[in-house]
Amino acid sequence: MALIFSQDQDLSEVATELRVIAGEQGRWLKVASAFPCSPVSRNRRGVNKTDWIRIERTLYDTCLDPRDYRTRRT
Repeated sequence: MALIFSQDQDLSEVATELRVIAGEQGRWLKVASAFPCSPVSRNRRGVNKTDWIRIERTLYDTCLDPRDYRTRRT
């Protein structure tokens, strides 16, 4: 299983690629996207081509990785 904590639709391409790789290897794969659901949430959709898991905003926030992977560590 692959669980994506995002609503970034660019990741739908990743979901497709993961399924292709799993198929080539004869493996089963479930891809889901978890995203915050609250009365103030404007976007109520997960990543296309994945199963959507709506979770409370506070739980979603605790699952996020705060590290900025765009910067290099020395």
